[in-house]
This record gives sequence, C-alpha cells and structure tokens, in this order.
Amino acid sequence: MKIGLFFGSFNPIHIGHLIIANIMAETTDIDKVWFVVSPQNPFKKRNTLLPEFDRLDLVRQAIFDDYNMDVCDVEFHMPQPSYTVDTLAYLMDKHPKNEFKLIIGEDNLSHFHKWKNYEQILNHQLYVYPRPNAHYTELHNHAQVKMVNSPMIDISATFIRKCIKNNQSIKYLVPEVVEELILSKGFYR
Repeated sequence: MKIGLFFGSFNPIHIGHLIIANIMAETTDIDKVWFVVSPQNPFKKRNTLLPEFDRLDLVRQAIFDDYNMDVCDVEFHMPQPSYTVDTLAYLMDKHPKNEFKLIIGEDNLSHFHKWKNYEQILNHQLYVYPRPNAHYTELHNHAQVKMVNSPMIDISATFIRKCIKNNQSIKYLVPEVVEELILSKGFYR
C-alpha cells in the first residue's frame, strides 16, 4: 500500500490540511494519507503548541469518517524533537509492506537542505503541493519530487489561533467538530 505521510503540528488541523490530504488521496497513486502529528517540530517553538494528545484528538475527530485518511502518533514514542528521517526509518521497519511517500508544502523545498539527513529522505518520493510565496529551487526538478496540482490554500493555524484569542469566529476554517472541541475545551485562549 502506498502511504502518504503528511507531517505537521496540526495546531489545530484546519480545512486546508484536509483539502490537501483529500487531493493527494484522490488524484495521485497514494492509497491512504496518514496525518503524522508531531509532538515537537525542530523548527517551531514548543510554547505555542497545544499538548500533543489534544492535537491528535482534533485530527482524529476531523477525519473520523474518511477511509482515505488515518492519524499516526508514532512520533509520540520517539525522541523529541522529531526528525522526518528517523520517523521514516521507524515506519519502514514496522510496516515493511508499505511504500511511504512524503506530502509537503512547496515552501518547504527552499529549506529542505536543512532537514536532518535530507538526502536520505529523498529516497522517498515527495508529493509537493503549491504554497503562497514559495520560491523555485533546484529540488523542483529532482526526480523524487512530484508537484501535485491542487488549490493554493493560504489558511494558517497561526491565524486560527489569533481568531480564537480575539473571540472571532473560526467557522469554515476548521471542521465543525474541531470548532466545537476547541470552544468547549477552551483551547488556544
């Protein structure tokens, strides 16, 4: 089975994430998209993150009825911060019958060389979706980089968190069930 790994903090998961995951599952050779919730991204500050189990639950609730998607907590059991290359090695060892692909935003290509052992990651195909303000890099032409035609979505979790802090609506930015959980539990206040 071809699994598209969609890594992220998902702080919180939003409609943009779900649209991209659905495009990958429906228009590429990926059979299933796994949302890999990262407890600690090495490029992000921890103090801005909701606890990982809360973020995992938000993702689980957002995709609960979609057979093309699943949630993965593998990085919860690994040293932090999490590195994609280590997670890939672990998943390949635990699921040798699966073929893993990475789903990343085009904006990541400009600093992909800063990722731990990025050359090793390039042994896996990267499915890249367009992002605003992304710059062309040499990686755009790499044999393992596949540009996927999808809408350019400029929704950010940072914007959503600011809306919540300012008591502004997040309706239509996140799935209804996610909005209900965020509001009922007082997340991001």
